[in-house]
Amino acid sequence: MSEITQKNFSSEQLLQVLKEMRIKLEAANQTKTEPIAIVGMSCRFPGGADNLSAYWQLLRNGTDAITKVPFQRWDADADIYYDQNPEIGGKAYTKEGGFLEQVDQFDPDFFGISPREAVSLDPQQRMLLEVSWEALENYGQTWANLRQSKTGVFMGLCTDDYAQLNMQNQDNGDAYSTLGVCRSMGTGRIAHLLGLQGPNIQLDTACSSSLVAIHLACQSLRLCESNLALAGGVNLLLSPRGTISRCRLKALSPDGRCKTFDASANGYGQGEGCGVVVLKRLSDAINDGDLVLAIIRGSAINHNGPSNGLTVPSRIAQKKVIEEALANAKLEPHQVSYVEAHGSGTSLGDPIEIEALDTVYGKERPVDKPLLVGSVKTNFGHLEAAAGISS
Repeated sequence: MSEITQKNFSSEQLLQVLKEMRIKLEAANQTKTEPIAIVGMSCRFPGGADNLSAYWQLLRNGTDAITKVPFQRWDADADIYYDQNPEIGGKAYTKEGGFLEQVDQFDPDFFGISPREAVSLDPQQRMLLEVSWEALENYGQTWANLRQSKTGVFMGLCTDDYAQLNMQNQDNGDAYSTLGVCRSMGTGRIAHLLGLQGPNIQLDTACSSSLVAIHLACQSLRLCESNLALAGGVNLLLSPRGTISRCRLKALSPDGRCKTFDASANGYGQGEGCGVVVLKRLSDAINDGDLVLAIIRGSAINHNGPSNGLTVPSRIAQKKVIEEALANAKLEPHQVSYVEAHGSGTSLGDPIEIEALDTVYGKERPVDKPLLVGSVKTNFGHLEAAAGISS
């Protein structure tokens, strides 16, 4: 506008300047709401779902991937860890969950990591490296092309089981053992080894961690902080302490299974997994001829604020965040035909969630077009930091 005030414009010139400014403003507004393309992905989930094809087959078959705790983790039958009576303190009343196989296997040479450092590296961080690499392969991108690029890394990582195990051998600790279990290093190591120079954020917002990671990655792309982004989450159950702590809260189901939106729901079942998606602005993906696997049109985050308890969900807050996500996506509720819900299988959380969904999606919905609701937690449990990405 300074040019307009300092010069004498003809009416035609003024109209042209205003037109150009309007075009720039519209472009800026469009960028803020631009859809985000998923151009690559990879996963490791229970039931042998170590790739996208196997995961799809698991879902199609309705596989129950819940098993007994592998003996390599801990002896779930040992009296020191287990008692079926939930009132016995200091022990777990469940010994089942959704577990991955061979989480101790890792090729450090491939990533240029020394064997000594690899031993100290949290298996969750190792898995994030592997699955991020596989997601980029799925996208068709090479390591060399990404060096010094504005590629962001946003990952959910919540637990410290490996650090707890390492505390038992503190006398043998070194610099590697300290950095190897530092959560923020999980994302930092990906950027360091791949040469990425975009934003780098490790998140812990409990079971929403990987979804918040994706939300922030989308925002970063829209703000042009990143031109490409890796987003996801990981969760491994390496120590019995976490299970015992959750049993103390009476949060877990005795049979280790999530009975989502079911009258028999009696707590959630724990699960392991890792998932990573490669994100890109849709316009860039189209211009570059990328294969677009899915499109994120909108997302939103919020918090309950005051509620009946610190861990008690709020129907009103959930309703608001769903409505905001729909508004950001420029969608009406009746245009949505399926919702992959949180559905942890708790007698407190499930009714609140289904009420929020009904409040938003149930209004004015045609009888012949019901909303379908599901949750993958019924297949392999609640993956904590990786719960959202598994959905």
